[in-house]
Amino acid sequence: MTAAKMKIKKGDKIVVLTGKDKGSKGEVLKVYPADSKVLVQGINLVKKHQAATPTTPGGITPVERPIHVSNVSLIDPKSDKPTRVGYKVAKDGTKTRIARRSGEVIE
Repeated sequence: MTAAKMKIKKGDKIVVLTGKDKGSKGEVLKVYPADSKVLVQGINLVKKHQAATPTTPGGITPVERPIHVSNVSLIDPKSDKPTRVGYKVAKDGTKTRIARRSGEVIE
């Protein structure tokens, strides 16, 4: 199975559409194209039981886990609402991402 094209990139501002964190906003920290998942700051936190090491104390710590890309949407830079991602090719051949909602250039 080949990896799907990811329209969401590292550093994008996104909003969660479904699940326990619905409505939460965050920034993409890492993208996993092979699994079609993204790691978002402060989203999909789970408790990890960690044993003590000589440098770190043990305990239960919250850890971010990846969330499927279909459950998140890019935030429109103009209206601050969820939007789909489109592409526009300029006359000189450069390709840029645009927000479908407003037509604004993303990045």
